[in-house]
Amino acid sequence: MNKTFHKVYIAAFFVIGISVTLLLMVYGYNYYSTPIEERFFNASHKLLKPSGVVGHGLGIIGTLMMIIGVVIYMVRKRFRAFFNLGYLKHWLEFHIFLCTVGPILVLFHTAFKFGGIVSVSFWSMVLVVLSGIAGRFIYVQIPRTIQGQELSIIDLNKLNDDINNRLLNEYKLDTSLLSEFDHLKRVTKYSAAGALTAFIFVIKDYFEIKVVLRKFKKEIKKLSLPSSSKKEAVKTAKQKLILSRRIGLLRTMQKLFKYWHVAHLPFALIMIIIMFVHVAVTIVFGYKWIF
Repeated sequence: MNKTFHKVYIAAFFVIGISVTLLLMVYGYNYYSTPIEERFFNASHKLLKPSGVVGHGLGIIGTLMMIIGVVIYMVRKRFRAFFNLGYLKHWLEFHIFLCTVGPILVLFHTAFKFGGIVSVSFWSMVLVVLSGIAGRFIYVQIPRTIQGQELSIIDLNKLNDDINNRLLNEYKLDTSLLSEFDHLKRVTKYSAAGALTAFIFVIKDYFEIKVVLRKFKKEIKKLSLPSSSKKEAVKTAKQKLILSRRIGLLRTMQKLFKYWHVAHLPFALIMIIIMFVHVAVTIVFGYKWIF
């Protein structure tokens, strides 16, 4: 998957997710905004109630999206026979899409009415989604190969040295500016970072990197390089700054990712178990949608 197609791939997920949410909000606003005790008299009640044609369908589609999203990612990640079937990061993105839009559909299936044991599954689902967002943040902070395998600290240091050499030899970067890069993103400043501190570092570094890159662009303009090389030099410098931070935060992020699994999986299991119980009870009581 080339970069252009990957951008279209991600953009399509955003467009579909936002469009579906807005469409359901606009279509069902009159019904969902009606007090629960008065909904029976609403013209859309037969369609949008949890057992209605639309409401029930949203629950089925949302549930299938979550199940498919979890299963295909776990299969791709854990079974060696599927290791060459696309890049893991692309499967993760598809997993995130299905497990984000799926819960949105389930939310509209409930008609924003939560009660009984199903509410436990719903709030577990909310926690799974929120922890998934946190997990995605942690995941991208850990440098990996294109296939999704973690890079060792030796690999990271070698990559950092390669970038340094490229900046010095290929783009003729001044050593004083490179020293400034190393001082700004010195690995030792991240060594004692905890969870909250690491998050603050990432947010703070986002703005610091922009400031340093502005200065770097001014220096690059003074060099007699083609415009394409100047752009590539800026891109390489940005990679160096981000890589230095990730090397410093590597152990912290690896620990956080282990703790994240401990928190994420139980909520996911609770959600799935109660969801299957809910589906089984629904079928037993004869709610078979359009079949």
